[in-house]
Amino acid sequence: MSIVTGITRGGVEWTPAFIESINQNNCIGCGRCYKVCPRDVFELVDREDLDLEELDDEGDDDFDEAPGMVMNLKDALDCIGCQACSRVCPKKCLSHEPLAAAA
Repeated sequence: MSIVTGITRGGVEWTPAFIESINQNNCIGCGRCYKVCPRDVFELVDREDLDLEELDDEGDDDFDEAPGMVMNLKDALDCIGCQACSRVCPKKCLSHEPLAAAA
């Protein structure tokens, strides 16, 4: 399987990695990823509005007591693979993967 790669203006090969998920258990809702994203991929949502069963996959029994906001993927397909969001995330909540090239 080959993956999508490109060349920077400086002639260096670059492999973009696109947003796959946000670990909302670790997210503190600081909004840094939202602010640096050039494509409006993220949205800030209330923790209460999320499916807690889906989020509580690490056995964190105190999760439902955590008030506040967390980041959510608004439109992952708009991601351009720059990973600016990961570079500013203080909790390292974002997962990225390279895209498989179409055959």
